[in-house]
Amino acid sequence: MGQTMRKRPWLAALLAFIYPGLGHVYIREWLRALLWFGLMIATASFVIPEQAVQTADLSLSALSRASEQLPLEAALSVLFITALSMIDAYRLAATKNQEVKAVVEGTRCPNCGRDVDPELGFCHWCTTELPQTTAPENQ
Repeated sequence: MGQTMRKRPWLAALLAFIYPGLGHVYIREWLRALLWFGLMIATASFVIPEQAVQTADLSLSALSRASEQLPLEAALSVLFITALSMIDAYRLAATKNQEVKAVVEGTRCPNCGRDVDPELGFCHWCTTELPQTTAPENQ
């Protein structure tokens, strides 16, 4: 949780639309990204028939013919996995932004993520020194 940079949820969702798992790579959720990559590969290998992908030609016309041979169930399965990945990436990015905001405002520890008293100057849970959010008063 030491990450202080805010992420754009819409960009995470867009990347997940391109390929499930890319949005998770953007928000640095490596394990989730691998799981989405694997889920998409597993889904494609089980639902897409072999005759739809036997062509080695990667031209636009060959890809168009291959997509026409794709059964509706296969297309819906791939679309469903993509939509779930987009929703998950968007939600995770928005949640991480809220956590970053709480750390910046001084209500959460940047190290352990627990609620802290900003007047103390350190986290009473893990003893991490907190960043100063206000100017020190004159003594």
